[in-house]
Amino acid sequence: MTDEGSGAERPAARKPARRGTHRGALWGAAVWSAGVLALLVALPLAARHRLPDPLATHWGGRDPDGSMSLTAATLFPAGLWLVLVLLSAVARRYWDEGTPGLAAAVLAGGGVLLTGAQTSIVHANLDRARWQDAAPMGIEVVLIMLATGAATTLAWLAARRRGGRAAERPAAGAPVLEVPEGERFVWLSRAVNPWLQLLAAVLGLTAAAGVLAAASGLAELDWSIVLSFGLPALAVLACSSVQARVTARGLTVGFGPFGRPSRHWSPADLASARAEERTAAQAGGWGYRINGRGTTVMLRRGVCLVVRTRQGAEFAVSVDDAERGAALLNALIARAAQHTG
Repeated sequence: MTDEGSGAERPAARKPARRGTHRGALWGAAVWSAGVLALLVALPLAARHRLPDPLATHWGGRDPDGSMSLTAATLFPAGLWLVLVLLSAVARRYWDEGTPGLAAAVLAGGGVLLTGAQTSIVHANLDRARWQDAAPMGIEVVLIMLATGAATTLAWLAARRRGGRAAERPAAGAPVLEVPEGERFVWLSRAVNPWLQLLAAVLGLTAAAGVLAAASGLAELDWSIVLSFGLPALAVLACSSVQARVTARGLTVGFGPFGRPSRHWSPADLASARAEERTAAQAGGWGYRINGRGTTVMLRRGVCLVVRTRQGAEFAVSVDDAERGAALLNALIARAAQHTG
């Protein structure tokens, strides 16, 4: 907390992130790494009967000026990808605290760059008699670089948001915290479900495989298949992690790696807050659930932060340190009632 009057900053209590958060990140990285490796190997092998051997792998300007055997063209990017995976693991182990997001950016950008390059190489060589006859490169290079930059940036931002400061908390006290007027504070807590993240990764990679197969010329683009896997992947990803934040403005609950979309309640909107033990069976399952008990964002079993609005509706979210979040919200609710009373 920071006292706005004096400008003095009190040490913020830090709470270690739950193991589930790190486990979820590791699951996501593992699935992404395996999926990219499979795509790099599968694309040229699936088209081997329609490719020259050797095939063009380098272009000087628009025209091909270098080649590799089919085996080398298959194994070289796969080996390069394994090196990037190793480097990202080292970065996460030794530099993640100082530069959060570095490992995620390497994995995301490297995977998009290599799969894009492999797809364009297969497409350029497809049904050509010699590698010298490969199609010229043009807009493909620009699109690959733009996609690589976007993936790198998004992964960097998402990982930095997830790896930020853990649960800054006001001074201890429960069930209602005393928050002096004019004092700034923030309570932040997150939760992830690694199994939902794994499901989102599998669905997303399946959709990506369909797009890459079409881009390489191996198959026609079937939007029904791509959308049937891609849209559920986005929906599951948005429900696989949640962040709850309490400030003087009230409670904000954000979904997904970027905290979007989000829901917000001001202290005047709320009647009470509490911490309550809930299970997935009581909530109706995992993820974003609506039943007779209200709305529940259930990512793990255990204590949930539960708020009741002045209209009588309840919203619950399974995050760490729910007791302290509820106590702080009750203090804000009491203060808002005094001001309006």
